[in-house]
Amino acid sequence: MKAVIYTKYGPPEVLRLTDVPKPVQKDNEVLIKIHASTVNRTDCGFRKAEYFAVRVVGGLFKPKNHILGTELAGEVEAIGKDVKTFKIGDKVFGLKCMKFGAHAEYICVKESGSITTMPSNASYEEAAASCEGPWLALTYFKKIKLNKGHKILINGATGSIGSAGVQLAKYFGAEVTATSNTKNMELIKSLGADEVIDHTKEDFTKGAGSYDFIFDAVGKSTFFKCKKLLKPKGIYFSTELGPYSQNIWMALLTSFTGGKKVIFPIPKDTKEDIAFFKKLIEEGKYKAVIDKVYVLDDIIEATKYVDKGEKTGNVVIKIIG
Repeated sequence: MKAVIYTKYGPPEVLRLTDVPKPVQKDNEVLIKIHASTVNRTDCGFRKAEYFAVRVVGGLFKPKNHILGTELAGEVEAIGKDVKTFKIGDKVFGLKCMKFGAHAEYICVKESGSITTMPSNASYEEAAASCEGPWLALTYFKKIKLNKGHKILINGATGSIGSAGVQLAKYFGAEVTATSNTKNMELIKSLGADEVIDHTKEDFTKGAGSYDFIFDAVGKSTFFKCKKLLKPKGIYFSTELGPYSQNIWMALLTSFTGGKKVIFPIPKDTKEDIAFFKKLIEEGKYKAVIDKVYVLDDIIEATKYVDKGEKTGNVVIKIIG
C-alpha cells in the first residue's frame, strides 16, 4: 500500500511517499481503507520534534511511529473474528491520537478504539476533519465544566481547534468572544461567536474584558499576558506548552493558590467523544471548517502550508476515492 513515512525529524522534506506492507487486522481489530485524513499541528509537531516532551513520547533521537496522521475516515474492508460492532462495508471515522498511522491507504484499529460509523450527512473529507480539533477543545471544556452563563475568550478561532472550540462553546451555552484575522471575521461569527476581535488590528490582551476562561487555541499568548482579563477565579488554558514549558509549571504552581489558574490536562481520545461529534454533526450543530484539500502525493506541499500557521480550519488529505 501507499503510505507517507518519515524516519528522521526535520522539515516537510523528510516525508516520503512509498510502498509499505498492507497491515493485517488482529482478532479484535478492523482493517480500514482510508479515504481521507488531515495534516494538523500534531503531525507537524511530531515531525519537527522541537520540544523535548515530543521526543519523550515519539522517540528521543528518531521517530518510533513512521507514519503520521491522527484523523481518518474510510471504509471497513475486513474485520477480526472477535469484532461484533462493525461489519465489512461500514463507513467509519475517528482518531488515532498519539498512535498515528492515517497518512496511508490502510490502517488497523481496535474495535474498542476511537472510531464509530460516519455521520449520515458528512463526506469522508468532512468526517476526517471532525475529530482532533473538537476532541482537544472538548477535553478542556469538560475539565472546566463549561456551561451556560460562562464567558470564554478563544484566541485563534480560525484554526481547526479554535473553530471547533467556538462551535462547542456555543453548544454548551457559553458567551463566546473570539480572535480572528480580518478575512475570517464573518466566518467566525457564522460559527456562533458573540464577539470577534480582529487580532491584526487589536491586541486582545491589552483590551478590556472579564472572562471566566481564556482558551489560547494557537499557543501564541501566555497566562501572564492574559491574567488581567480573567475573573478572580478565572482559568487560562492553551494547546501549547508555552515558552520553557511554562504552562505545565504554571498549572502545578497555580493549583495551590485560590485565585486565577492555569490548567494543562493530558487529553485522551475515546470512542464516546467521536460518537458525540457524530451526534452533533447529524443534528446540524457542528460542521468542520475545511481550508484546502490535497491528495496524498502532495503531502509535502500540504505540510508546508500547515507549517505557515495561516490555515483556516482544516487541511484535508484525500487518499482513496
